[in-house]
Amino acid sequence: MVDEKLLPPCGLFCGVCSIQAAYRDNNTKLIEKLSRFYGVPSDQIVCEGCKSDNVFIYCRVCPILSCTAERNLNGCHECDDFPCEHIENFPIEIGKRVILRTVPQRRALGTEKWLEAEIERYKCPSCGAPLYRGFPRCGKCKQPVAPD
Repeated sequence: MVDEKLLPPCGLFCGVCSIQAAYRDNNTKLIEKLSRFYGVPSDQIVCEGCKSDNVFIYCRVCPILSCTAERNLNGCHECDDFPCEHIENFPIEIGKRVILRTVPQRRALGTEKWLEAEIERYKCPSCGAPLYRGFPRCGKCKQPVAPD
């Protein structure tokens, strides 16, 4: 089983997050790219997962993380109010689409099978390398990949 810190409440699996992976792998090229994209210094491209004590600066103020903590839920998949205003107002459109896909899947499959499916989904169909959510090309073979 994967580290619990990588199982965010919203359904955006941290194991395919470019910020978490760049930090984990000390990938300086990706860190610089993400620094420019998010408009933060490269030393702020840091994350060990949404449920860790070392969370990316934008994720620290995530209303979904706060809401599930206040309700003592592991995630939106346990909430009767899903989808709620936190999902409707999610600031990144691709993230919102992924949340709307993954939360019902996690409910239906259970966490372990959902996680297996997410890991398999984020493998390059051409070379099998791991993919990052939202990236249009494989980082290894540079082949285009289907959107999330």
